[in-house]
This record gives sequence, structure tokens and C-alpha cells, in this order.
Amino acid sequence: MSAALALVVAGSVVGALVLRSALGMDKVSDYAGPGDGQVQVNVQPGTGLVAVAQELKQDGVVADADTFVRAFADVGGKLHPGGFTFKKQMKASDAAQLLADDNSKVIYFALSAGLRLNESLDTIAKSASVDRKDLDKLNAEPAQFGLPSQATNLEGYLAPGEYRFPTGTAAKDILAALVSATVEELKKAGITDPAKQHEVLTVASIVQAEGGRADYGNVAGAIYNRLKPNDQTDGLVQSDATVTYGLGTKTVQLTDAQKADTNNAYNTYVHPGLPPGPIGSPGSNAVAAAAHPTANDFLFWVTVNLDTGETKFAKTYAEHQANVAQYQQWCAANSGKCA
Repeated sequence: MSAALALVVAGSVVGALVLRSALGMDKVSDYAGPGDGQVQVNVQPGTGLVAVAQELKQDGVVADADTFVRAFADVGGKLHPGGFTFKKQMKASDAAQLLADDNSKVIYFALSAGLRLNESLDTIAKSASVDRKDLDKLNAEPAQFGLPSQATNLEGYLAPGEYRFPTGTAAKDILAALVSATVEELKKAGITDPAKQHEVLTVASIVQAEGGRADYGNVAGAIYNRLKPNDQTDGLVQSDATVTYGLGTKTVQLTDAQKADTNNAYNTYVHPGLPPGPIGSPGSNAVAAAAHPTANDFLFWVTVNLDTGETKFAKTYAEHQANVAQYQQWCAANSGKCA
């Protein structure tokens, strides 16, 4: 009987534990705090509070996402984009207060590599709450940012990355910081002459738009090869990306008429040499590739898979045509992606 009673008691305990776990009764809803260590969390534009709470839970900042959401509501916080440094195992109310306090003190925005100037200025205007017309006026006078005469605007010079500025920072100071970051990136790559910086930045912007990341060096090498005397390209870069930039579009399908349009200053199918300037903001890898291109004999390249960025290179036009056929096959198998 004693043995039977022990089994009943043990079974009851196990059953209670299982039921408790199933009902979430053993879940820790909050940490005692104050926590330790550092956890960096970036709140992107458009991110919802629940998503942030789940990330904080996953990163070990708070014990329970729902508890954090309630705590954030209690402090009357308003979620804004920005970068925040939390601790591991914080009390939910402390984490909520940190998020509520810090997000009102900074201007935060993120610019991805390859963005065109207008896209970057739109992002800055919205995030910094500045008049876009003020940005346009500053953009029209690139010399005030120390740029060479070849630069007619800030295209290519607004460095990609995440930025945080104190609330109230002047628009000119924001743009100056981004331009400075680009110039420093060029100097780090060994390019110190302003005119040469403009040339390298132009090549880098084409590399950013045209090549898969692993092939940046080869694309840069091929571009420079095209600028040298050769018997196949007549000094023409023949970049679709530059043509679409001049057209103000982003299509990857160009008509013969568009490629023959001499009125498009960025049409590198008819105008020899590089276009007048950058066609977007290149990332650091593209800048490094343009500053130090991979030595090769290639004159042609084509991205044959728009999902992976896989790029094929060729020394002759005949080889290139075979690669173009591979790209066309990929387009046929992936309806809508090449539109």
C-alpha cells in the first residue's frame, strides 16, 4: 500500500509539472534586473513593437515579449527607428523606459548600397524631418562639401550605412557627414586626388549595380579594360545600369532604341568612356574593387542569375553571347523577375 501511495503521489507531481508547463505556469515573465553585458538592437523603420519585443526576448534582454509590450504601454512610449544598447536579463520596465527615453533623442536612418541620390534624399528628409527643398538646394552646390568640379551634385557621395544624429542636426551637417564618410573610404583605398576620387566612385557605382558581390573585382577590371584601346568595344563601357540611370528607370530590359539614344548622357552604348558621374552610392566593397580592380583580360560580363547575382565573364563577344543566352534562359524560367 505504501508503495502504491508513493506511486500515486509521484504520478500526481509529474502530472502537475506537465500541466504547469503546458499552461505556461512555469514561464518566467520578467527578470529581476538590472542585467549585465551589452546587446545592440537596431529598430528599423516600419518595425512594429511586437517584432521588437520578440527580438528582445530572443536576444535574452527580456524574459517575456508580452510583459515587455505591456511595460512599454505603461511608460507611454512611442516607437521610433534607432540603435539601442540593452543589457542581458533586464527588467521589462527598465528595457521599456530605455527604449522610450532614447528614441526621442536621435535622428536615425539607414541607406543601403546602390541607392540613387533622390532615394537617399527622400529617406533623409523623412527621417530628419527636414524640408526636401532645403536638401535639394544643398545638393545643387557640391563644391561647398569640398567636391571636385566634375561633381555636379552629391550623387554617389552619400555613403551607405546606418546613421544617428542628435535631434535638430542641420541638414547641411548631415549631408556633410555622409560625404565625408565616402571621401574617407576613398582615401582608405589609397585614392586621395579629388578628380581621381570622382572617377573611381563612378566606376564603383557601376560595379555596385552590375556585378554580383563576389565578382566586384572582375567587373571593375573589365570596365577599365573597356576604357583602354581594344579591337572589340571601341572604348564603350556598354552598361545597362548607366542607361537606365539616364532614363530615370530601373528596368533590366532595354530596347534597341534606348541603347541608340544619343540624347542620354549616361548612355554608355553610344558615348565612349565613363558617364558624367556616379549612378548611385556604392558600398565599401565596390569602392575597394574600383580602386584596386582584379587584373584580367575580360571585356564582357553579364549577370546570369538575378537572385544570386552570379556573373559570367568573357574575353570575346562570341563568348559573351553564350552567357547572354544563359541569362535569357534564366529569365524565361523566372517569369516577371527580368521585367
